[in-house]
Amino acid sequence: MNTSTLQVMVIDNDPKFHETYRYYFHNYNEFNLIGIYNSAEEALEDYLMMNPDIVLSEVNLPEMTGIEAISAFRKLDSEASVLMVSNENDFETIKLAFKFGAAGYLTKPISVKRLLHALNSIKDEGAALSNDIVKKLIDTFRRKSYKFFSERENQIIEHLCQGDTYKTIANKLYVSTSTINFHIQNIYLKLDVNSKSEALNKIRQLDFA
Repeated sequence: MNTSTLQVMVIDNDPKFHETYRYYFHNYNEFNLIGIYNSAEEALEDYLMMNPDIVLSEVNLPEMTGIEAISAFRKLDSEASVLMVSNENDFETIKLAFKFGAAGYLTKPISVKRLLHALNSIKDEGAALSNDIVKKLIDTFRRKSYKFFSERENQIIEHLCQGDTYKTIANKLYVSTSTINFHIQNIYLKLDVNSKSEALNKIRQLDFA
């Protein structure tokens, strides 16, 4: 993904959110809103012409759902980045979105700062997740694989779920930031990933109960 201003396409069939999105993007310097669509079908018709870097789509849409649209976008562009947005944080819905190839999942309500953080996460790391979604995924993983993580690693995972930075975690656990980095690398090693993006790809492949 290039480092210049990224083009974003929004799909939401609720007109009251259209002005909200326009206001949010008016405040962003690195992201440009190139179109708001009421349906996935309309967005798909314009996709190749608009060539967006990121598609932000509501999950619940008339006819073709946002999740179903992910596959359609990726048929047009194998590297399409689709960020799902929804009031729902139902685990099966989240799992299905990842299975279809979503680049991230953001739960409502969305503030100007939360959306910017999610867009920057996709830009910089290729993936974005709300903290509540991260906690849900990790809690599920921990229920199955608690023994794979040490007590300290589980403490760090818990703080990460709460949105704490490495420095904040280090302060709370009375250790150095380098120690936290060491444990984070061990967590990635046990998951067999090297980054948040790879971790998300791993999650897509897992068959959670």
